[in-house]
Amino acid sequence: MIYIALAIAASIAAGVEAERRRGARAGVLARRILTFLLYVVMPVVAFFNMARLELSADVGVGIVLGWLALALAALVGWQIARRLLGLASPSAGVLAIVGLQANTGLMGLAVVGAVLGFDHLSEGVLYDALVQQPVFFIGSFAIAAATGTKAGETVRDRVKAFFVRNPPLIAVVLGLIAPDALAPDVLVDAARILILSVPVLGFFAVGVTLAEEAEEGALKFPPPLTAPIGAAIVLRLVVAPALLFLLAAPAIDLPAAFLLAAAMPAGLHIVVLAHVYGLDVPYAAGAIVWTTMVAVPVLLVASVIV
Repeated sequence: MIYIALAIAASIAAGVEAERRRGARAGVLARRILTFLLYVVMPVVAFFNMARLELSADVGVGIVLGWLALALAALVGWQIARRLLGLASPSAGVLAIVGLQANTGLMGLAVVGAVLGFDHLSEGVLYDALVQQPVFFIGSFAIAAATGTKAGETVRDRVKAFFVRNPPLIAVVLGLIAPDALAPDVLVDAARILILSVPVLGFFAVGVTLAEEAEEGALKFPPPLTAPIGAAIVLRLVVAPALLFLLAAPAIDLPAAFLLAAAMPAGLHIVVLAHVYGLDVPYAAGAIVWTTMVAVPVLLVASVIV
């Protein structure tokens, strides 16, 4: 885990420096990296890990409880933003999405492998593909469209995008029906090593994005630690996983990878939604920075204890 933490810090710094030196070209590179991760790396990792997953009732129920826990976290975030903090809708929408959206792709899978062991990676992939991604494409988009200052896409468009423009989901389905012969040990091991490249590449793109936001005046780095930022930290790193644990405890033996994935910091795509739908961009960027800064040392301690 310490190597992942160092890689994240170094990658963000490299991304910030690349944007300062290369400007728009670094932004193009960052978007190409994210596309490469989505369309090449993640499907490969998903397929070979799903081919080895043994589905159980606990996993199936855990998926449903994962949806419910994230929906409740979004509701809690909205209530805190409007009733306690008095935030306007574009800012309250950000906090609600922070409750929904964890960084399970760029960071979560590598953390699951490092903290729990690669035997749990298939469960982490399943959570990312069947819990977090549906919530993003449907729930996060819906909140952004409802609370932002710009018109949003239709629910039909978002549902269609989830099924037809989601390579990891396709790989998950194929992996679940594929015979073991198509997933020999050498390829499974290679896929598990490949996942360790995701934080390096992904957080380089994060660094570029954050530098672009700072250049446009939307973000000071590091952003100030305000009450709304504090609420985002608690909601994403404490409330969201606690809700999942409390829902699951009386009913199932919750996969450890599900709980760990639920405790990941806020996902980078929240900034993308903020731009597209007219939400509070500085707040979205600050929530990503601070939840990541707080989560990394906590995960380091957890990896030592485990």
